[in-house]
Amino acid sequence: MDVKEQQSLLRVISGRAFCIRELMLPTSEDYNRSSTRKRKERDEIYLPQSTFTYNSRHEEDTDKLGRLLAAYLQPGTVFTLDGDLGAGKTRFSQGFARAMGITETVNSPTFTIIKEYEGAELPFYHMDMYRISQEEADELGLDDYFYGAGVTLIEWSSLIEDLLPQDRLAITIDHQDDQTRVFHLTPHGDPYQSWCVQMKENGHLQ
Repeated sequence: MDVKEQQSLLRVISGRAFCIRELMLPTSEDYNRSSTRKRKERDEIYLPQSTFTYNSRHEEDTDKLGRLLAAYLQPGTVFTLDGDLGAGKTRFSQGFARAMGITETVNSPTFTIIKEYEGAELPFYHMDMYRISQEEADELGLDDYFYGAGVTLIEWSSLIEDLLPQDRLAITIDHQDDQTRVFHLTPHGDPYQSWCVQMKENGHLQ
């Protein structure tokens, strides 16, 4: 093979190699599809579920939810509790208090606003905001409770929305019939998100 034939062959090989490389190079569309796929996979893994549900068909189920939550308690825990009149807020509070080791009778503190109880390990601060305004509540020094050494549960918390701590577990009760209740648990920040995820993994929440 003479020099001209060799040069011609090299040009052909180089041209084919270039075409192969060109075909193999990912396009911007490929990058976009890959990025979208990875982002979707990442979101499916890491995005938290915003609201969890718990179905209660009788009062024993409601008490069980109180026991489940009581197992995670630590100083500064804040639960908010909302629902229509008769939804079962006070009934849940009573079962929750028993789970904390409180033997006293727990009633809704509608007129006293705040009742304090001594639990087996932590104090329990039971609040009811039904009869006061947000301005009045702001004068109660609520932050001392929210960021204190005990556990706070606030009935009718939606009436003082602007005063609530950023990190909390919001519980809303949906009254289905005489016995059936659906509890919607919405965690705001940690550790509440972790608690709900663990309860779901254990089959207690949906």
